Amino acid sequence: MTKKIRFTETVLRDGQQSLIATRMPTSDMLPIIKTMDEAGFRALEMWGGATFDSCVRYLNEDPWERLRAIRKEVKNTKLQMLLRGQNLLGYRHYADDVVKAFVGKSIENGIDVIRIFDALNDVRNLQTAIRATKEAGGECQAAISYTTSKVHTFDYFVDLAKELAKTGADSICLKDMSGVLTPYAAFELVSRIKDSVALPLEVHTHATSGISEMTYLKAAEAGADIIDTAISSFAGGTSQPATESIATAFEELGFDTGLNMNKVTKIAEYFNPIRDQFREDGILNPKVKDVEPKTLIYQVPGGMLSNLLSQLKEQGLSDKYDEVLAEVPKVRADLGFPPLVTPLSQMVGTQALMNVISGERYKLIPNEIKDYVRGYYGKSPAPISEEMKKKIIGEDEAITCRPADLIKPELAILEEEIKKYAKSEEDVLLYAMFPQQGKDFLGRREDRFYDVPTQSVSVKFAIE
Repeated sequence: MTKKIRFTETVLRDGQQSLIATRMPTSDMLPIIKTMDEAGFRALEMWGGATFDSCVRYLNEDPWERLRAIRKEVKNTKLQMLLRGQNLLGYRHYADDVVKAFVGKSIENGIDVIRIFDALNDVRNLQTAIRATKEAGGECQAAISYTTSKVHTFDYFVDLAKELAKTGADSICLKDMSGVLTPYAAFELVSRIKDSVALPLEVHTHATSGISEMTYLKAAEAGADIIDTAISSFAGGTSQPATESIATAFEELGFDTGLNMNKVTKIAEYFNPIRDQFREDGILNPKVKDVEPKTLIYQVPGGMLSNLLSQLKEQGLSDKYDEVLAEVPKVRADLGFPPLVTPLSQMVGTQALMNVISGERYKLIPNEIKDYVRGYYGKSPAPISEEMKKKIIGEDEAITCRPADLIKPELAILEEEIKKYAKSEEDVLLYAMFPQQGKDFLGRREDRFYDVPTQSVSVKFAIE
């Protein structure tokens, strides 16, 4: 019997986010969308993650318009987005009314599948978004943020998959954001999750550490239903493995991929010159295409590695790179082994950096780390020692409830704040995600003199 494996194509979101910091404009996407729709992908991951931020902050585009424009062209393939649970696409927890509104509008504007994850795997932070997805008629994929530590055992992840299945999710994603899922671990975990949960299972990894193709093969052999790949133009390095290469290998091994390889080849031919232009403009840094085996040692995502390096370079401390890298797992252990994914990866990296450059551990502590220890991001995977809590938050008490329970409804307040420029609920939600950038974007759209500098001139008249 032929084994089936389906592909989610990531070039429009994670592929370009990983390699060119999500700088691809909609105009680069639209000419090839019909071909992508006809290629046989299970889904096109094209929204969420950093796309929303990048559209507003760098591209002067309305992300909602991008979604509507792509939806108009796509008739056969599901459109998929990535959502950070109660954080949505911003960098803080939002009230439940904002989460419900955002999820509802995403589906209304064309999203079919919402992949929902929480940086701490705290299921409480996923519940509102999962419920809202189902109520709006969307397909909910609940994601496990994969990492390794003494508490992140196979049993931990299998139990988490069972818990996610009970929330009403339609499928599960084993999401390896750092490229640290080894072939052995993939086979074991996929086998055990498929035995325990009667839902489709998707596996997501990155090529950062150099083992992703083997990981996908073992995941497929163990019964994974879907894998995430990127068209070769935007594959490899900190992105996903290449769609064409994996598909060709899998077909030869007896898997039915459902892909039309002629169409897939056309997609690559279309994106190759776009990639070359980004390379020429200096936006595609050759370093992000490097294999970084240190990822497997320090469990640090590729993007975090390059970010740490650039921070140290700016301060003339490049020689401290290895020292900071070695400090990252120590900070992570102190903080209860949080998975290194946004926003925790940035927070842990910054704390490690401060520990090294200040010459004294926890002499300088960012407010975000204090809030994390206070429980405002959710429950840490392992308990944080009393000694460490005291060092970071003194005598403050940590909360034990779901963080969003402390946030009052805020949609009406946001509507009032931006009513001068917002024409729709989508506009209000854009402002909610990124208040300053959102206000500036909407202000420029509604008032052509919005940010034109004004100059006052005083005139004196001489009266004879």
